[in-house]
Amino acid sequence: MNNKFDALKDDDSGDHDQDQGSPKDSEKEKNEDEDKEPNASKKKMVVPGAGEHPLQYNYTFWYSRRTPGRPASTQSYEQNIKQIGSFASVEQFWRFYSHMIRPGDLTGHSDFHLFKEGIKPMWEDDANKMGGKWIIRLRKGLASRCWENLILAMLGEQFMVGEEICGAVVSVRFQEDIISIWNKTASDQATTARIRDTLRRVLNLPPNTIMEYKTHTDSIKAWEDFHENLREGVCIRDVLGDDESREGYLCVDWHCMI
Repeated sequence: MNNKFDALKDDDSGDHDQDQGSPKDSEKEKNEDEDKEPNASKKKMVVPGAGEHPLQYNYTFWYSRRTPGRPASTQSYEQNIKQIGSFASVEQFWRFYSHMIRPGDLTGHSDFHLFKEGIKPMWEDDANKMGGKWIIRLRKGLASRCWENLILAMLGEQFMVGEEICGAVVSVRFQEDIISIWNKTASDQATTARIRDTLRRVLNLPPNTIMEYKTHTDSIKAWEDFHENLREGVCIRDVLGDDESREGYLCVDWHCMI
């Protein structure tokens, strides 16, 4: 699978520039303008270009960065997630990825998210709320390689669990980095076990690597408990783990950020 992607990595032939001035182009622009009207509530899904290699699912890259010194709410977290763009083919993926900074070069509390198109990288999303995630903590210097191997395996359908995979996250932190892969059904132990074993294989993890599975229900409850304690003035530490997404975005004792 890696060879399939690498062979296309430098293929920029899919820009698909069109000759200008044709009536069809004018009609296309008119239709696109009409789609922007309030009545056009549905966003068009991205499609592979002519001659491109389609992926089984469309995906969207997202980026988030924590604002230092400010406690987060669900609303502020959602507002902080920025959509980079969506793609439907191998070539479109590489055109995004080749211009993106690598996780190992990010600073501060930053996250890249890669999720199937239509799924937000949030616990409460309908596709995520009954699921969970495998979490792996990495020493500094490994995030870029592990992230690339993980997303190539996900795009190449190496996990072999049908529609269970929702997306993946890499979280850059000060002393360590964290990667995770999210699935739809936390109660399906056979599926979560297969995801774990595939993750261990595609990342070439040592046998003693600690892998933690955390349900989104537990994450939501910990989030709610945290804010309840915060409202009551309780100084708490390590109520939430520093895995990815919102956990790494929280104030844990009034002034200290995870």
